[in-house]
Amino acid sequence: MPTVACDKEELWKRLGREYSAEEFDRLLFEFGLELDEDTTEEVEALKKKGLPAERPQLKIEVPANRYDLLCIEGISRALRVFLELDKPPVYKLVYPKGGEDALLTTTIEPETKQIRPYFACAVLRNVKFTERSYESFIDLQDKLHQNICRRRQFVAIGTHDLDTIQAPFRYRARPPKDIKFKPLGKSQEYTAEELMTVYESEKHLARYLPIIRDSPVYPIIYDKNDVVLSMPPIINSEHSKITLNTRNIFIDVTATDETKLNIVTNIIATMFSEYSEEPYTIEPCRVIYPDGTTRITPDLKYRTASAHASYVNSCTGLELDAPQVAKLLERMTLSASVSPNDADEVIVQIPPTRPDILHECDLMEDAAIAYGFNKLPDAFPTTSTVAQPLAISKLSDIVRLEWGLSGWVEALPLILCSHEENFEWLNRKDDGKTAVRIANPKTLEFQVVRTSLLQGLLKTIRENRSHPLPIRVFESADVVFKDPSLERQARNVRHAAAVWCNKTAGFEVVHGLLDRIMLMLEVPRIASDDIKAPTGYYIKERDDPTFFPGRAATIYYRPPKGSSGLSVFKRTLKAALNNPDDLEVGVLGILHPSVLEKFEISYPCSAVEFTLEPFKKELQTVWT
Repeated sequence: MPTVACDKEELWKRLGREYSAEEFDRLLFEFGLELDEDTTEEVEALKKKGLPAERPQLKIEVPANRYDLLCIEGISRALRVFLELDKPPVYKLVYPKGGEDALLTTTIEPETKQIRPYFACAVLRNVKFTERSYESFIDLQDKLHQNICRRRQFVAIGTHDLDTIQAPFRYRARPPKDIKFKPLGKSQEYTAEELMTVYESEKHLARYLPIIRDSPVYPIIYDKNDVVLSMPPIINSEHSKITLNTRNIFIDVTATDETKLNIVTNIIATMFSEYSEEPYTIEPCRVIYPDGTTRITPDLKYRTASAHASYVNSCTGLELDAPQVAKLLERMTLSASVSPNDADEVIVQIPPTRPDILHECDLMEDAAIAYGFNKLPDAFPTTSTVAQPLAISKLSDIVRLEWGLSGWVEALPLILCSHEENFEWLNRKDDGKTAVRIANPKTLEFQVVRTSLLQGLLKTIRENRSHPLPIRVFESADVVFKDPSLERQARNVRHAAAVWCNKTAGFEVVHGLLDRIMLMLEVPRIASDDIKAPTGYYIKERDDPTFFPGRAATIYYRPPKGSSGLSVFKRTLKAALNNPDDLEVGVLGILHPSVLEKFEISYPCSAVEFTLEPFKKELQTVWT
C-alpha cells in the first residue's frame, strides 16, 4: 500500500491539536489507516549530534484505492471530517466572468489516437503556495503517477504556470524529429529524438521512455503561440514550469484510459483547490475532440447512491436506523440524507474524491468504520460446522513430514515461471494444449503457470550452489494444466517432487525416497507383470529427453479394485491387449546434462516427481 509522508507539525496544525504517538496511532486505526513510522526520534538523535535534519515526519500507510489520501491535504481533510470538526467540503466549478464562452479551450487533433487519445484539463486560480504545500503538490503528482497511473503508462499529469502561456491550446501528435523545445531543468532546446538519448542516463525519467519511444508520433501540447507546454508522459517544458510564486495553475492530463483520466483529473484538482482564493473551487476548461464533440473538464458531479439501514445492520450486527447510518456516512466525507419515500433508505451523494465507492457494500464498510470496528458486537455464527483438512492437503502434509524427517529441505518457489524454464530448459516441447499462459506478463520470468515442480527446485539449487553437498530439496504443491472440459478451462493437480544434487548422480537415493513415501501411504511395491496383485506401484524404463538416456523410469500405480477372480481376469485381459488400468503417476531418473547446463548446475542431479491425486482418500460423506 502507498505510504504518505506528512510533516508532523503541519499535520497537528491542520488537526487543531497535538497527539501522542499512541493517540494518533489509535485515531488512524479507527479511520482504517496505519502509522508506519514516526521519525521524531531519528530527527532528535541527529540534532543532538549536530547533524542537519529535516522536520519530523509521520509516514502513514493508506489503502491503494483511496487516492484522496495520497497527500497531507487529503488526510487532514478526511480526519477533520471524521472527528466531526468540519462538514464534508463541497467541490464546485466556477466559470470565468464571460461564462462558458470565456473558458480556456484545448483542441485535440486526430493523430493523438495513435498514442494517447484522451485529454482533460483544469485551472486553479489565485493559488497561494508555501514551500511545504508546493512540495506536497509535486509529491501528490508523483504518488498518482506511481499508483493509479501505473508509472505514467495509463495517465500522465502536467502542471503549468498559466500566466506564462496563452490559450487556446492544442494537443497534437507529431513525428519526434518535428518536436523541439527546452525541457524542464535544461538550458537548451532538444528535439524529441535527442531527448530519448539524453534521458537514458537519468534514472527518474529513463523508465518512462519505453512508453512512447517506438511510436511513430509523440504527444505534444502547444499554446496559441506554438510554445510547448509538455511532451507527455515524459517531461514538461521549462517555459511554463510552476514555482512558489505561481498564482494561476493550468493542469493537463493525458491518458490511454478514460476512466482513470477522470479520476486523476478530479483528485489533483480537488486536493489543491483548498489553496485557491475561494477554497474548493475549480475553473473548468473546454476540450474539443477530433469528431467535433465538446466536453467540459473536470466533471465534479456528485454521484447518487443508496444504502439501506437493514443491509448495514445485517452485515455489522448493529441495530441502527436510517438517520444514524446517514450521520455515520457524513463522518466519511459523504453527504447523506434519509429518503423521503423509504424510512430504511439513505440517499448518499458521493463526491468526486471518492471513486473507490462502487457498491452499497462500500457504503456499509464506511458506516462500520465510522461506528468503530472494535465496537461491533460479538456474536456466534448462525450455523455450526466442523472443519477437517482436504484429503489432498492431508496427503501433502504426510509427504512433507516424511521427507522432512528424512533430512530433505522443503523449497517454496513461485508457481509462475518463464516459458523457456517450463519447456525448453527441461528439453520438453510445448504442444499449446498443456500450459496456461499469462495474457500480459510483467516480466519474462512470469509467462506461464508451471506444469512441473522440477524447474523451481533446480532454480533453488542454482541459487544455493555455494552450500555444501549434497543438496536435497523437495516440494509438494500444485501445478496447473489446461482443461477445456472445465468452466475455468484449467485444473490444479497436486504434485510432489524432490531433487538430489551431489558429486555422484544418486539415482538410488531418489528411488529410496519414493519407496519411503509409498510405504507410508501403504502402497506395496509390485512387479510390473504381476497381474494378480490387487494394488501397488512399480517402475518401468522410459525414454525422456529431460533425463539421461537409459537412466529414467515411469512410476505406475494400480488403484485397488478387488482381488476376486473376475477382477484378476479383467486385468489379465487388458494387460494382454496393452491397455492396463495401471495409472502413470510420475517419473524419476538422472537429469540430462543439457538440462543442468541451462540451469547453471555443475553437479549431477537425480529427480523424482509424481502426482498425489490418485492416493488421496475419500472424505467422509457426512462432512461433504
